[in-house]
Amino acid sequence: MNGAGIDFERYFRAVERAKVHHPMGTVLQVVGLVVEVGGLQAGVGELLRLKPDRGPELDLEVVGFRSGRLLATPLGPIAGIRPGACVQLASGGSHVAVGGSMLGRILDAFGRPLDRLPPPTADDAYPVRAAPPDAMLRRPIDRVFATGTRAIDSMLTFGRGQRIGIFAGAGVGKTTLLGMICRYSTADVNVIALVGERGREVQDFLRGSLGADGLARSVVVVATSDQPPLVRCRAAETATAIAEYFRDQGKSVLLVMDSVTRYAMSLREAALATGEPPATKGYPPSVFAAMPRLLERTGTGPGAGDITALYTVLVEGDDMTDPVADTVRGILDGHIVLSRNLAERGHFPAIDVLGSISRLAPMITSTEQTNQANAVRQLMATHREAIDLIQVGAYVSGSDPRVDAAVRAAPVIDRLLRQDEKE
Repeated sequence: MNGAGIDFERYFRAVERAKVHHPMGTVLQVVGLVVEVGGLQAGVGELLRLKPDRGPELDLEVVGFRSGRLLATPLGPIAGIRPGACVQLASGGSHVAVGGSMLGRILDAFGRPLDRLPPPTADDAYPVRAAPPDAMLRRPIDRVFATGTRAIDSMLTFGRGQRIGIFAGAGVGKTTLLGMICRYSTADVNVIALVGERGREVQDFLRGSLGADGLARSVVVVATSDQPPLVRCRAAETATAIAEYFRDQGKSVLLVMDSVTRYAMSLREAALATGEPPATKGYPPSVFAAMPRLLERTGTGPGAGDITALYTVLVEGDDMTDPVADTVRGILDGHIVLSRNLAERGHFPAIDVLGSISRLAPMITSTEQTNQANAVRQLMATHREAIDLIQVGAYVSGSDPRVDAAVRAAPVIDRLLRQDEKE
């Protein structure tokens, strides 16, 4: 009570007990993957929460608007949605909780546990769609990132903070190679995004390729192929946000995304559902605008930490001119091509050294190693040019000293580039 006799405490308590008003909208129409909502104002990328009469709540992501209506894509099954169902804005939808206790955990696209353990302790919240670091504030890449894979470390050396694409068709050992790098690399933390994978392959990767030791220093984010397209997109963005958190803690982070092709396909599904016209081979323009925004978030930043990123790219029919493959190759700092011919011969990892490149290798390796790697490449190229003549018996030993040297070196180079999964 103050001098005027007014009891302000009573008003304060009343305000604290008052219910907060949340604007409500309603479902007007559902067409395919798009839910039209009226009566609400929200921006593109914000989350809405639909409250059905029965069953769990359903989150929707705003992807556009038309004639005063919000166009939203569901982040779950839409069975049971009816006209007039209540919809309201969801809080905190654009951030993911992060923290050191995430190590060793398997999470969904929203950072919720999938391993039937309690939720990890949150130290902070990071935006899932952050802007890339300022180009003028990025530290130069001047340190080697050792992967533990001989073919890469000797011939295609990576730098800490480099971004590399692994281009492969189906069944050429891509998953096995990723598991080897996650287990044996020098990274402090692995962040692994399994985007659009088959449910069976998730367990195969965790138990077989990654293993218990690899999982102990990893955070795995999973969105399987049966989930809605924007959930699969969200898994890629959430994994990148988690990697950014550990980078800001000064860690050397390895981000593995399998695969960026399925991320692009998910974007295509959502964009086509909202009526965006297709452009290049069925992909709308927004897909090619979104990919650099995601890929540029990795690498170095102004601090001591860095994110070395591996993005797998599925090349249908081993076609390297696929629009997604072509776009990704132009954004990244190098690419590794896995060869079906090598895989069919039992040569693993099936890395086509002559078809692969690390753009930063000459800048982070010694002159001696660079010269040695170039000498091996020349021997491999000479052997490849002459292999047809050799196989049909048309080449006579001594005809060309370069070919003779390549033939003698071929078994040694082959042993160098082969490596057992457990080695």
